[in-house]
Amino acid sequence: MTTLTGKKIVVVGGSSGIGFGVAAAALEHGADVVIVGRSEDKLRAAEKRLGGVGRVTRIAADMASEADVARLFDTGGAFDHLVATAGTPPPNDPIGETDMDFVRGFVDGKLVGAVMLAKYAVRKLNKGGSMIFTSGINKDRPPVPGGSVVSAVAGSFTYFARALALEIAPTRVNIVSPGWVDTEMWDEIVGEAKTGYFEQMGARIPAGRIARPADIAPAYLYLMQNAFMTGETVHIDGGQRLV
Repeated sequence: MTTLTGKKIVVVGGSSGIGFGVAAAALEHGADVVIVGRSEDKLRAAEKRLGGVGRVTRIAADMASEADVARLFDTGGAFDHLVATAGTPPPNDPIGETDMDFVRGFVDGKLVGAVMLAKYAVRKLNKGGSMIFTSGINKDRPPVPGGSVVSAVAGSFTYFARALALEIAPTRVNIVSPGWVDTEMWDEIVGEAKTGYFEQMGARIPAGRIARPADIAPAYLYLMQNAFMTGETVHIDGGQRLV
């Protein structure tokens, strides 16, 4: 296992949720981090929460904009690991009522955004570096109704990583697939109903509770540090796939 001390890690989605958890854990392991998100205000607040004076940089960028992605890596310079956790609430309408503009926006923000990140990140990654993208439980346990689109997008990341790992070797490419995680996005999706959802699911899964970002972050650190891991999807869902 390699050390993260002195390494530079770009965390797309680092202002909140899982990405913030990864940034915090990377700092604890001696890395410098670049947190990326669309909101300058959220990034500024996250930078303050992270502390790590002199070791945290923030860059505002929209992953649906190729110009923003190009600027991100031109501004950030050379780095060692890319972590992408950014996302938006998924479509949840029955297929017969699907809003195609919403679907296109979701696919652009998640899958096309990952392709753009890879396109520009590969030009700045240091030797021995890696890219880590984020999938999710919806590919294994699709919600009904509305699960077809999000399941297709989440499932595609496994194959994206396998092919990309061959194309850009020895740079490594891996996927983390979490189950439900208590993040701000859940507040946006279900609001006050979140507590009830979490209690019900937490009682069902073997881990006995819903994950926090700090529970998921070690999976990303493991993939950064293990120089022999590539083209793989790591599931960290508390056994949610089993129920």
